[in-house]
Amino acid sequence: MLPLKEKDKPIVQKLLSAGCCARCVLRFCCVSVQAAYRKPPQDTLNELQAFISKPPEDPPSKRAKLEAGPSEEDAAAAVKLKDEESRVCVVCLGILQDLCGPAQALKVCTVKAEKYEFDTLVLSVSLPAQLCVREVSVSVWCHKQTPKSIAVDRDDLIQVKEAFKWIMQGLVAKELGGVAVVTRSVFTRMAVVKALEKIADAKFLKHYPSPPAQPTSSCIPQDVQCLHMSVFVAGRYNKFCRSLPQTPWVIDGERRMESSVEELIAAPVLSSFRSDGFNFSSSGREDVDVRTLGNGRPFAMELLNPHRSRLSRAEMKQLQETINKSSDKIRVRDLQIVTREAMSRMKEGEEEKTKSYTALIWTLKPIQREDITFIDDIKDLTLDQKTPLRVLHRRALAVRQRVIHSMNTRFLDSHHFYLGLKTQAGTYIKEFVHGDFGRTKPNLCELLRTDTDILELDVESVDVDWPPSIPE
Repeated sequence: MLPLKEKDKPIVQKLLSAGCCARCVLRFCCVSVQAAYRKPPQDTLNELQAFISKPPEDPPSKRAKLEAGPSEEDAAAAVKLKDEESRVCVVCLGILQDLCGPAQALKVCTVKAEKYEFDTLVLSVSLPAQLCVREVSVSVWCHKQTPKSIAVDRDDLIQVKEAFKWIMQGLVAKELGGVAVVTRSVFTRMAVVKALEKIADAKFLKHYPSPPAQPTSSCIPQDVQCLHMSVFVAGRYNKFCRSLPQTPWVIDGERRMESSVEELIAAPVLSSFRSDGFNFSSSGREDVDVRTLGNGRPFAMELLNPHRSRLSRAEMKQLQETINKSSDKIRVRDLQIVTREAMSRMKEGEEEKTKSYTALIWTLKPIQREDITFIDDIKDLTLDQKTPLRVLHRRALAVRQRVIHSMNTRFLDSHHFYLGLKTQAGTYIKEFVHGDFGRTKPNLCELLRTDTDILELDVESVDVDWPPSIPE
């Protein structure tokens, strides 16, 4: 039995006469019992017809009724019922009539065919904005046709998307072998929704018929997409090659290097998680001719639509070994799955933490060991760095203050020495050494009173305590 009351009869009669389908009648009667929507629509329509029909005062015996055959009223009711079954609903445009059956559930269950691994399923539906307008139209019409005490309120109306998910939830769960189904509806036509919330009934009726016109065709499903939420993999990488960019290096449509750090790491990871794509990010970046040593640079990958969502600790260790064996140019460590929220820790370190470098310096003027010892005593040197010429094409012109916390030197010969630096993240080391035509002040040229240049640069440490280290 449907959970309807005597006061619902006039609403049911009006809705059926307006061209609503059986499930939309339940919605407008604010029936929130999900089981009622899972019945076949024809059965629900039969029950609604029985609900609004007055039983005869002295019903004839069953045998007499069989002998007499169907009455004219019964025949007329049957014709009317058949007409109501066949016509497209004026509100849901056939969605709750034709698109909520086992055939559609099987389409949703293509996740099986796609070989996704998952524990729960989020069922989302995007509906045409026209449905919102038609719902309001019928709601306003019911207000005009029925007493206020039993009229349908817009806020109490069960939405099409709610009814849809109630029906499909059970069907999909059955097809997927009892998997837990977490449901959520997505409706993206917010401009229409907000407009309908503000418009008065009288103004609405000037622009739209109430009840809405009988549609000549029903909605057609556009697409069924299977997507898995992103998985995030993090770790640290070392780069041992001075001819390897961090990301693919393309200039004027032409590729300059055959590979990159990003690609060497991504290929095995994508294969293991069976992911459609990825986004790569790191705590800063080194130039193509700069090595990254020490504990390496933190990085993270967002895996898009992965078909696998987790790997065991042993599988992650094996994946790390696969990456490290694939090339002698890079090495990764501490490879692990992290949460989206944990990604912010890496970005915080990109600007706030310190970094250590070792640079091989050349001087134009011959120097002695004593000429560079004073550099060891310099602490917290503040630089004014105008955007370097070499990155001006991709970074806005500005003067940025950065701090070199400490420096140390190691003399090699009369024209070369090693310079160690501990700096604020974001400091341009090359520009500090050669001055960048005076765009960085102070610079090493000014300190040594001779032209200097940088021959080699290594990143020794990126002081970000993320991701957590994993014992070897």
